[in-house]
Amino acid sequence: MTTKALEGIRVLDMTHVQSGPSATQLMAWLGADVVKLEAPTGDITRTQLRDIPDADSLYFTMLNSNKRSITLNTKTERGKQLLTELIRRSDVMVENFGPGAIDRMGFTWDRIREINPRIVYASIKGFGDGPYTGFKAYEVVAQAMGGSMATTGFEDGPPLATGAQIGDSGTGVHAVAAVLAALLQRTRTGRGQRVNVAMQHAVLNLCRVKLRDQQRLAHGPLAEYPNDDFGDEVPRSGNASGGGQPGWAVKCAPGGPNDYVYVIVQPAGWKPITRLIGRPELADDPGWSTPGARLPRLTKMFQLIEEWTSGLPKWQVLEQLNAENIPCGPILSTKEIIEDASLVANEMVVEVAHPKRGSYVTVGSPLKLSDSPVDITASPLLGEHNEEIYIGELGLGDEELRLLKQGGVI
Repeated sequence: MTTKALEGIRVLDMTHVQSGPSATQLMAWLGADVVKLEAPTGDITRTQLRDIPDADSLYFTMLNSNKRSITLNTKTERGKQLLTELIRRSDVMVENFGPGAIDRMGFTWDRIREINPRIVYASIKGFGDGPYTGFKAYEVVAQAMGGSMATTGFEDGPPLATGAQIGDSGTGVHAVAAVLAALLQRTRTGRGQRVNVAMQHAVLNLCRVKLRDQQRLAHGPLAEYPNDDFGDEVPRSGNASGGGQPGWAVKCAPGGPNDYVYVIVQPAGWKPITRLIGRPELADDPGWSTPGARLPRLTKMFQLIEEWTSGLPKWQVLEQLNAENIPCGPILSTKEIIEDASLVANEMVVEVAHPKRGSYVTVGSPLKLSDSPVDITASPLLGEHNEEIYIGELGLGDEELRLLKQGGVI
């Protein structure tokens, strides 16, 4: 029988919305037993953005697969006793409440490690210690304060959010890395430890190349950017990568919102590109033939390429560019992605059966381990595993469970 990478690791999941659930879902995919502890009313995303009445929303199902769900009112005395027992039996505890919320329940880090010295206790917050600590953090707030929005968009337009959830799910990935490192360190020390990950910090880590360029500005304009004017901060530069190899999204036929291909012009790719666009004379033209010569003319260069691509469908452009080994990629819409046969074959777009919704499509695990395959299972119904965990594992009786439910403890 195949074992999973995190088999035998129990995760007490006290998270909600996206940043925390995205982290614990990754751990569940890696084989951990993730017990999602919810208030009796449930994670708020169960009812947010519903597309089917009286069924868990896709917002919830796509962030909570492969978990078990129990309900518990941790404000009650009996609820605190049961939480203590759950902490005692867990290897990892993850929460993403507002700052100090778990402490106010009576579960400070000192109390938690007194209950279980081997536990890894991870908290996801919006910000680190300092003037922002008490700010409410959401996905785009983290993007705004982590460097992403200031550097996303076109220079003559407003700052823009990215469609990638780098604030929430991006922080979740960082949290998983920290938790796994703490579990590995525990094998040497025998001790658990405190893990803190802030959304602003995670976004900043993902925007590190823009801080690279902020420092490069001290020595003059950034030639790799298509911008004409530079002040004392990194400008928005549209679809330019700002890296060593210039790139841009060029229009294709028939001109729909996602009829574009992103093309990168490497030194070796310039000559074949000039042939494709019908301008072979530019291959040896001193004004175009070297990367240095092309840098001041990036906008014009991509206009020339776009004159060629705008008459062809993006898949045809892709085929011709790939035949010349030129780095490129079509802009795939969400519809194209959800219908992409290769993503289905790679189990990145997965169909899952659900008892209330019927089947739905979700994102599969991007973590591919040869000895730890992932089978995506449906997200749990609210309190689906109360009996299994409270009676089967904690040893409560049927009658006590009934009274706990009647008393609003679960």
